[in-house]
Amino acid sequence: MVELLLLAPEDCVESASDALIDELGALSVSVEDADADSAAEQALFGEPGMPAPRAGWQRSLIRALFADETLATEAATLLLAQDWASEIRVQSIQPVEDQDWVRLTQSQFAPVPITPDFWIVPSWHELPPAATRVIRLDPGLAFGTGTHPTTRMCLRWTALQAQTRSAGWTRVLDYGCGSGILAIAAALHGAQHVDAVDIDPSAVESTRANASANGVDLHAGLPDAAQGDYALVFANILATPLKLLAPLLCGHVAVGGDLVLAGILERQADELKIAYAPWLTLTVTDSEDGWILMTARHPS
Repeated sequence: MVELLLLAPEDCVESASDALIDELGALSVSVEDADADSAAEQALFGEPGMPAPRAGWQRSLIRALFADETLATEAATLLLAQDWASEIRVQSIQPVEDQDWVRLTQSQFAPVPITPDFWIVPSWHELPPAATRVIRLDPGLAFGTGTHPTTRMCLRWTALQAQTRSAGWTRVLDYGCGSGILAIAAALHGAQHVDAVDIDPSAVESTRANASANGVDLHAGLPDAAQGDYALVFANILATPLKLLAPLLCGHVAVGGDLVLAGILERQADELKIAYAPWLTLTVTDSEDGWILMTARHPS
């Protein structure tokens, strides 16, 4: 395999990337900031819920992989012949060392402890000796592998509250289920009936597959599958959609039930409290790395 490395100005990146993939035979294309780790480095993405500072980097490195050097050289020649590509520069064309990409990807995901005895463990790892309750979960297209603080806080809340309250979890809803990790955790901790819903069909399929792999019985579907009241409602999304969903989510919380929200930055706490105030009183019950967990109980 051979890598073609190009230096491109901001206004050429999208056209060059599309041409490499669609017309010039590239196996893959990636783009990165050419000025990364320097004084000229620019942030491309803003905080969650905030617009990006700009559409792209001022200068980008485009890495395109080809099956051999002939194809890479021909692609570079044809690309640079285009009028709009006059400012693109070839940095290098060089072989890429073969790697076991599956093993390399797997090495990036280690078991994640939630509590001393509750762990998230990828299928290729041995179980840690301390793990008495385990979710086997492999990284996939859907969000939720247990590595992000928002997911860990929801899982930690579940494990700690289940010690005294799981008998009351007759119905649980995971709204925006992603990989299904929160729904699976609730089921493993004693929830009797669990619904997991998401607007993304691939997330629904991921949830079903992960539930099956963990021997968990739950119902996964699109949002209209959520019906009636629930003793526990999870929503680990982001602050902006959580605010918009306030009436819907609160409407699903049964009397005496709990609402657990995540995907919220510390600075967004007051916004969420105001958005949910007509229905429930939110409080911050956990925090990690600038993220917070907010919960509310429906008064009985």
